[in-house]
Amino acid sequence: MSGKIDREGTEPGAAATALRRSSHPVQLGAFATMTLNQIFGNPLKGESPSARMKQVSVMLVVGQLHGDGKPISLTPLIEITGIHRSAVAQAMRFLVERGLLVEEMGKNSMGRGMARQFEISPAFIQTLRLFKGDPIRHGK
Repeated sequence: MSGKIDREGTEPGAAATALRRSSHPVQLGAFATMTLNQIFGNPLKGESPSARMKQVSVMLVVGQLHGDGKPISLTPLIEITGIHRSAVAQAMRFLVERGLLVEEMGKNSMGRGMARQFEISPAFIQTLRLFKGDPIRHGK
């Protein structure tokens, strides 16, 4: 999206692309397990159990959009989940606060204005790749 380089010296999108290409059968289960562990194992101040359930739902849809190579923004999340815009926005805010997602401003779907876009965080992707069995590489 932005061409930014993360702390490990790679573009965040590079790890995401490599993960998307993987067809390892445990990927969906690993993604769901990590999502559940992060959300329920680390409650944030001011969030309700209902808010955590919405975050899980939204994060699983984010994973599907990511796997399909589609942009992650509020509009498709609202359309797919049927959750009200303010609730999806709140879930995304909590997911960004947790470090599961990274938020950036990018071109809207019509290419004319700016819109909030999201990526799965490089740390989440790297941990998921390790969980799936990808080799551990020091310094990369």
